[in-house]
Amino acid sequence: MISATFLQIRRVLFPSLCLLALLVFSGCQVERRKSDAELGLTSVQAMGRRVFDANCARCHEPYSSRGLHGPSLHDLYKRQYLPSGMPANDDRITEVIARGRAKMPAFGNTLSDSQIGALLAYLKTL
Repeated sequence: MISATFLQIRRVLFPSLCLLALLVFSGCQVERRKSDAELGLTSVQAMGRRVFDANCARCHEPYSSRGLHGPSLHDLYKRQYLPSGMPANDDRITEVIARGRAKMPAFGNTLSDSQIGALLAYLKTL
């Protein structure tokens, strides 16, 4: 049998928690994902976006400065250095994609050269 005290607490606590959740989530707006055309992507950059979505998005944020499991890739090519301290250029980024680094797995056996090239083209748009 449930005690009367528990029922009283539940009657007060449950509505309060629901109200708190409503207040917290009512301020959150999910931004609609822009299409390739809205972003002005070329066909190669759009292919790179699909490669990114399939292989990178679970660990890296493309349009936010916050990271997920890996660092954000927003403004990657606008930085002088990668988080590892290496120069932020095509050669180093290709090397990291192909061979992996630290916690990042290697994609050299997964992605073709054209897919990596398209991915680099897309990363330059971020």
